[in-house]
Amino acid sequence: MTDVLKLPPESRPMANRFRGFLPVVVDVETGGFDCRRHALLQVAAVFLRRGADDRLYRERTLSLHVRPFEGGLLDPKSLEVNGIDPFHPLRIAHPEDQAMGRLFSEVRREVKLNQCKRAILVGHNAHFDLGFVHTAAERCGIRRNPFHPFSSLDTVSLSALAYGQTVLARAAEATGLTWDNESAHSAAYDAEMTADIFCAITNRWMDTAGIPQSAALIPDAAV
Repeated sequence: MTDVLKLPPESRPMANRFRGFLPVVVDVETGGFDCRRHALLQVAAVFLRRGADDRLYRERTLSLHVRPFEGGLLDPKSLEVNGIDPFHPLRIAHPEDQAMGRLFSEVRREVKLNQCKRAILVGHNAHFDLGFVHTAAERCGIRRNPFHPFSSLDTVSLSALAYGQTVLARAAEATGLTWDNESAHSAAYDAEMTADIFCAITNRWMDTAGIPQSAALIPDAAV
């Protein structure tokens, strides 16, 4: 049985939908704003599916707590915002190399499953998340990084275009989602909200303008 046949029966591979890139929605929670100096504390990835009608929807979420790397800085103001106690005895966190290895392994599987050539990170202020992902990979000596090295899809820009909003909570509300302030600043929650916004805008555009013919094509191997 091929990887393509392991997709849910109602799904199609992403394949050429985004020029061979697989959108993976990522959110990170960190100990500050500098990806080289501040610790990565939590990373979440949301994997999407393409329905038979070409609409996108959220399928599953991978969420991992990460131990601060040796010498990583922790800004108390950032910890106050995200509510993370990096050294709480009940916090089940993985060493950074193991967390990134697990994340990349899951992403590579999805890339293969969807017949894409590599992943492209989707995020709210995506350059921030992409910087922490790439820097952590470099720090851990991981060479098989499935994400595009510099391109990303930013829901800040998409939300500004679609709804006139740039703040994640306001963009979610404009999409018709219910925003929970108590759950916000968890990597999994923020990633799932970002994924729902991305899918809503993408589907709305398709309903209005359709999609390019090349984006609708599915490689022969998917048949």
